[in-house]
Amino acid sequence: MKINKIKRYLGLLLSLVLVTSCEEDGERLYLYGLEANQLMATSNAVVLSQENAGTILLQLTWNKSALTLSDPNLAAPDVLISSIQISTNEDFSSNVFEYAESNLSRSYTGAELNTIAKNLGLTPDVATPVYFRISSKTGNNMQPVFSNVVNVGITPFTIDMSLGFILDSNKNGTGRTLSSPESNGIYAGFMGASGWYNYFLKEGDETIWGNSPVDGSDFTISSASDAWNMWFPSQSGCYYTIVNTVEKKWSALWLPTLTVSGDITGEMTFDRANVKWTYTFTATETGAKTIKLNTTGKQYNATTKTDDAAAVDTPIAFVQDGGKIVLAQTAGNLSVSIPEKGDMTLTLDLSNPDEWKCEIVKGSAGPVEINPYLYMPGIDDGISGSWTFDNYLTLYNEDNLAYAGVINVYSLWGYSFNTEKDNWDDKYTFGEGDAYNGTLVAKGPTNIPAPAPGLYLIDVSLKNMTYSLVGVGEEIYVAGLNDDWGFIPLAKTAAGVFSGTVTITKASEWGFQIHTDQTWNHKFGGSEGKLYYQGNNLTDDASLMPGAYKLTIDLIHSTYSITQ
Repeated sequence: MKINKIKRYLGLLLSLVLVTSCEEDGERLYLYGLEANQLMATSNAVVLSQENAGTILLQLTWNKSALTLSDPNLAAPDVLISSIQISTNEDFSSNVFEYAESNLSRSYTGAELNTIAKNLGLTPDVATPVYFRISSKTGNNMQPVFSNVVNVGITPFTIDMSLGFILDSNKNGTGRTLSSPESNGIYAGFMGASGWYNYFLKEGDETIWGNSPVDGSDFTISSASDAWNMWFPSQSGCYYTIVNTVEKKWSALWLPTLTVSGDITGEMTFDRANVKWTYTFTATETGAKTIKLNTTGKQYNATTKTDDAAAVDTPIAFVQDGGKIVLAQTAGNLSVSIPEKGDMTLTLDLSNPDEWKCEIVKGSAGPVEINPYLYMPGIDDGISGSWTFDNYLTLYNEDNLAYAGVINVYSLWGYSFNTEKDNWDDKYTFGEGDAYNGTLVAKGPTNIPAPAPGLYLIDVSLKNMTYSLVGVGEEIYVAGLNDDWGFIPLAKTAAGVFSGTVTITKASEWGFQIHTDQTWNHKFGGSEGKLYYQGNNLTDDASLMPGAYKLTIDLIHSTYSITQ
């Protein structure tokens, strides 16, 4: 049994909360009980595959040392520091992977074990002994004791690190990717982003990268569990994006325009939803044509942050390299062919980071116009007495074709989501689910079920074909005023209207937000008296003198006012 002497001074006295009689300087206590853990594993061999990546394949369990003090009247402090060590060497002399662990067991999925195997340099499809042990110590400056070593033969599968997967702010897949042809942790490609669009990037080994969770660290990335999402600057449009997990940085080169010159001349239009540039023209002859594509972009990175004034002017162009289109500073000749006379569209498709395409197609194939509103006939016939197009949701995310709004609901027979005012035919109806969450189908025969009457925040994605309704209670909340991120309640004063007194002492550094609940998931931002679901934070407080103000929020009409 090992005994560690602890000389107690005032700082340690306070942390242990010891009795007054033990406060004499120089008094010594003895800490007993630090023994080697007994480690057990549920298996001595695991074969990993894509099919069992989400399955728990290995569990480690161990006991905890029972620490005591030499004075039986005092309770031993919980100072034990434990970690799991993993290595390909039985004596742990090198190639050691270690992380802290506060529990007495650890379960691993196939994907987690495969990531460990990758970090340890194991060869895919080959069984390799991997050694586990527990390290325990009673302080950072203390020598650890080690458990017994368990040996698990791990056969990993090949991890495709050639693509980085773009996740939305909730870490859900978007179907978009960046490319790493060398599988070296550097991912690049074009993204269509709205102003302040935010995202995460997931590697093939399931590592998720976001922004370093430190104020002022724009374009610096981290794979820690508390990492923030990465965010683009305020400019909406086309960005050449590089995420460098080696240097832990990312950058965004904004293309404000794209000029076509040569046999075809004009300014192209960016289709953000499809990451594609287009230019429509009338062809008077057919055959091969030579064009050039170039512009001057604005480079944002860890030095410039998201400051538009600091963004660096950067020439960017496209050239033909063999059979591929690649980036360059100076435009090169690109060959395209006009198939026939008449209306034609030149397209530069940048959606696939491994294969950019430039071609001419028949017809006028410009960006698809997205309806700004989604109408809801039937949602309030219990109030209005008829089906109307008076209630609607507002587009807030073009990428997901997502619409949201707060509606005073009283539906007698269910309702539908219609894409155009007074158009009864183009609609989305009930697929599966219930009155509060479900899926949609186009032009189906069944209305979406009516919920209980009340005030609801309704969120619809026509890309994902889903809907959700979340009740809004008797209070909503303000967060961020005076840089205080607690929830300040505003009381309901009428259907959809909330009001209360707030005190402004200073301008909030990041602005403030309106929340329909305290989950942080249902936020409104806004400006100039207009509210926007998931919009930029409100900054009206920056122009107001310190004092008490009446803040009124009308969720149904998406407006707000601040009066002294």
